[in-house]
Amino acid sequence: MNLKLKIWRQKDAKSPGGFVDYQLDDVQPEMSFLEMLDILNQKLILKDEDPVAFDHDCREGICGMCSLVINGIPHGPDRATTTCQLYMRRFEDGASITIEPFRASALPLVRDLVVDRGALDRIQQAGGFVSVNTGGTPDGNLIPIPKPAADHAMDAAACIGCAACIAVCKNASASLFTAAKISHLASLPQGQPERYQRAKAMVIQMDKEGFGSCTNTYDCEAVCPEQISVNHITLMNRDYVKALLSGE
Repeated sequence: MNLKLKIWRQKDAKSPGGFVDYQLDDVQPEMSFLEMLDILNQKLILKDEDPVAFDHDCREGICGMCSLVINGIPHGPDRATTTCQLYMRRFEDGASITIEPFRASALPLVRDLVVDRGALDRIQQAGGFVSVNTGGTPDGNLIPIPKPAADHAMDAAACIGCAACIAVCKNASASLFTAAKISHLASLPQGQPERYQRAKAMVIQMDKEGFGSCTNTYDCEAVCPEQISVNHITLMNRDYVKALLSGE
């Protein structure tokens, strides 16, 4: 396969950036998208040019770091797929592919295709945990949890924090990410003592980070590689309002 790549290059957040065109030949269809970028970088290094900076770690669709906007779609054209799970057979020979970073003021650019997701960590640190001292680790079978509640919690816990929901949202809202982290613990007995304080603290931190408001377009659900439902946002909003009304 021969490809025409249009990649966003930017030295750092303070430097001007722009798209740079690259021609890459002999791309194998079985390569993943990140492997294709590895090949490009090898060629650039051999020519004494700076390689394209992009984020990655596990390359198994688990860590959420391989976040790229590919032809205008976070993670590319396939649903329920991270960038590292996207294969070049999905593109036609001679295709033009535009690659750019996730764009949101709360996710500042570091270099080229890399953004700083520290805001998501701070939202999690604001309340996405159980702080009640439960002593030693209890046997999992000692706390009966109804299967619907367990399934709901597991669906929310599947969020990998990749920020695709933010990149696709016209308001750069982090509502789906925050709601998944809140809903996960709100579905379990262990999360009940701090349930409403947790929702309040995390929503306040989300707003403090500069993310926009949710306008219910459902684009976040459409691009989420874990297909997390927007129904979790409903639970977050309900718990947040209860926290405000109860003064918790």
